Amino acid sequence: MSRPRSSRSPWPRRRLARLAAVQALYQLDLAGGEVEAVIREFREHRFSELLPEDVAPAMVEVDEAWFALLVREVWARRQELDREVASVLRPGWTPARLDLTLRALLRAGAFELRHRPEVPVKVVLDEYVELAHVLLGGDEPAFANAALDRLARRLRAQEVIP
Repeated sequence: MSRPRSSRSPWPRRRLARLAAVQALYQLDLAGGEVEAVIREFREHRFSELLPEDVAPAMVEVDEAWFALLVREVWARRQELDREVASVLRPGWTPARLDLTLRALLRAGAFELRHRPEVPVKVVLDEYVELAHVLLGGDEPAFANAALDRLARRLRAQEVIP
């Protein structure tokens, strides 16, 4: 039996933007292409595919500006962000060794921690760990949580509760 569709999306607009951005970054990493073409593809065709089956596609409200900003900036800064991510990985591990989805998620989280100080650390951690649970399985959500927590302690120590 299928679950009834919600009349309102339980997903905040920015969370949907982050989810779409991680998927767009994954696509860019996997297949290449032009950033603006991928952004356009998501805006025109892919946003309605993001939600779980119990949320009506008509209820999709993505913060499109935040989505585009994340995709453009994370992709443009991916080498810098990979260095940030590498700094919190175990010795011998590099972002290149990570699953593409996990790498996209960590890059996006690192971008927000490094370049968007108006977004509280708690929000960044909560949002990307939630997305890790949605997109990844096994131990990867815990791995993402630990990596982003270590990164937050390095980049925004004044905000992180010990």
